[in-house]
Amino acid sequence: MKKNKMLSDIGVILLALCIPALMILAGVQTHRYSVLEKRVEQLNESQYEIIEESNRLISDISVLTNSDRIEKIATEELGMRKAESEEIIRVDIKGN
Repeated sequence: MKKNKMLSDIGVILLALCIPALMILAGVQTHRYSVLEKRVEQLNESQYEIIEESNRLISDISVLTNSDRIEKIATEELGMRKAESEEIIRVDIKGN
């Protein structure tokens, strides 16, 4: 009988110790989740900024590679002109 009472007391003590331990564990997990959630939010913001910059760069490339713009700069700023057909030299390179 004393043995059963002692085992019962040990069970109650273990249960009483497990409840605070589980609460502490839940608090630690909540903190870790919160930290990870903030990091994901930061990464999403960073990704959005990178995508926006990429879109701006693609737009800039599109403007800068416009053939009309290149021809205008070549003729007006660099004094270039289109080559006449007799000025064009074709070079064939034969591999070994």
